[in-house]
Amino acid sequence: MAIRRWRALCFAGAVVAAMLATPALAQSGRPVRIIVPFPPGGSADLLARVISQGLGDLSQQSIVVENHPGAGASIAYDLTARAAPDGNLVVVGSNSLLINPLLRKVSYDSLTSFAPVCNLVASPMIFVVNAASPFRTIGDLIAAAHNRPGTLTLGALGPATTQHIAFESFKHVSKADMIFVPFAGGAPTVNALLGQHVDAALINYSEGVEQIKAGKLRALATTSAARLKPAPDVPTVAESGYPGYASDVWLGLLGPAGTPPARVAQLTKWLAEVMSRPEIESKLEMVGLYPTVTCGETFAGFLRAKKDEYARVIREANIKVDK
Repeated sequence: MAIRRWRALCFAGAVVAAMLATPALAQSGRPVRIIVPFPPGGSADLLARVISQGLGDLSQQSIVVENHPGAGASIAYDLTARAAPDGNLVVVGSNSLLINPLLRKVSYDSLTSFAPVCNLVASPMIFVVNAASPFRTIGDLIAAAHNRPGTLTLGALGPATTQHIAFESFKHVSKADMIFVPFAGGAPTVNALLGQHVDAALINYSEGVEQIKAGKLRALATTSAARLKPAPDVPTVAESGYPGYASDVWLGLLGPAGTPPARVAQLTKWLAEVMSRPEIESKLEMVGLYPTVTCGETFAGFLRAKKDEYARVIREANIKVDK
């Protein structure tokens, strides 16, 4: 009897300890808010909605996806940085989290104002031309730029975006002197290329895949480190003669700085489980998002390295925006 009483007390003590180790609001029944810095329908929004059901099932909490677009995504980042660090709010961070403070005055620090949880997916970009273009490889485009410096045009989302920085990095390694033509989004960029208003474009793979399949656009090279599963015949820029070149759009989750480590660890565990499910991977790959799950300090180190990389490109290319 004494032994059973001792075991019962130990079990009760363990339960109490576990409850104390878990952030209080994680048990409160309040919903977990996933803040998306962009309008509905984009890659960040799709990622949030694809993972929300799995997170809800594992956490036994309601998951609410909220879109807060504007100011180059800074509205959402500012909202997150100022939020209570209780573990019930995360933001879908992307390249813009690091790029914006390098070009504009913002109210947050891209590294110290947030608690990195997990980097979840990469969305590769691809160099494309109109199907009627004489350029059949990325080498053809580079050679033409060398022969006619300052005359060929390349359209992309911009200015001062991930695509713009990827293009400037490409110009640096290839010595291809081309004119950057900024557009407000991927769709206008594709339309301009279809209308032959630009010579080439750099777009997210998901934005051009249907036109490529239809034979209206020709893919020259992908910016990813490895060839894309759905486009195995398209070489990377790196293997086309420029080793080391790689540039992706990345998407991950971050909470406000000060989010309890136990809560970050719990979110990390849930995210790893959700992202490992084949049906989740399939849904994401259908929209051009490829799981690359890295969490905690590994994600934090990735952010530091990327910030340094973007700062170098912005400085060398003298990229500026209106404050």
